[in-house]
Amino acid sequence: MNKRTAQRLFERLRGERPEPRGELVWSTPFELLVAVVLSAQATDRSVNQATATLFRVAATPAAVVALGEQGLIPYIRHIGLYNGKARHLVAAAKMLVAEYGGVVPDDRAALMRLPGVGRKSANVILNNAWGAATIAVDTHVFRVANRTGLASGRTPGEVERGLMAVVPEEFLRDAHHWLILHGRTTCTARKPRCTNCVIAAECAYDAKTAA
Repeated sequence: MNKRTAQRLFERLRGERPEPRGELVWSTPFELLVAVVLSAQATDRSVNQATATLFRVAATPAAVVALGEQGLIPYIRHIGLYNGKARHLVAAAKMLVAEYGGVVPDDRAALMRLPGVGRKSANVILNNAWGAATIAVDTHVFRVANRTGLASGRTPGEVERGLMAVVPEEFLRDAHHWLILHGRTTCTARKPRCTNCVIAAECAYDAKTAA
């Protein structure tokens, strides 16, 4: 997709949702980091249910370290892969205390050193906590980017690079929010709602007329 078409596409998405935001509930960069780690293969709703209670007792790296894995597990037991996530969160909290004075770094490379934080998670944290122009490629972004022709790629990395190259600068801050929300509500995996899609005119999806 060329930049002119991408411009129109994002103007339409912005018109539909002028201020898109993620659904995770958090108030500090560390709370966001915890929520993002917990959200892997889990719904935002289930994460918010867990953190609503967890953050009342452990909302800082030091508090999570003090809680420990066994103390953390009861708060997140209903979330998938909770044992591994508890291990990662406690290890990440220890690293933050030992190496960063308990402060979440605003640097991608530093974030990706933390257990449980990959590139996608780091991009989410940078974008939401500090307003960085990053694009986190989850399954929704990957699908919408490939299906529409906005940015084709076989891996999340390829799609991310394609999006960074084609998305106009004015939309970079919110681009992945729009694409995620569009993927959840309209450009769904099995039955995309093409007849109700605000970007149908810009979309290159071959099967959209039959959807």
